[in-house]
Amino acid sequence: MKKEWVFEEIDVECYAGHKGEETPRAIIHQGKRYEILEVLDRWYQAGPDPRDLRHDYFKVKATGGEIFLIRYTPRFQAWTLCRKVPAPKFSNN
Repeated sequence: MKKEWVFEEIDVECYAGHKGEETPRAIIHQGKRYEILEVLDRWYQAGPDPRDLRHDYFKVKATGGEIFLIRYTPRFQAWTLCRKVPAPKFSNN
């Protein structure tokens, strides 16, 4: 079954360094707090035009062993949880 990306708004507690929101320390998703033990990977994505949105991605490991992919959009100071879920049956895929 084909899957599609879903982006859910989340709250993130993070270390704020000289660049602002730098490193996530915990995420709060649906009222549950997950403490981040380790940042496994991080990268950013931006287009060639300076007006394009930049997204900072973090692959993190939480205390219960869960692995999350989270994204920070600096322009909007917004955090989202990125998940792949089964595509709805009504879609053309």
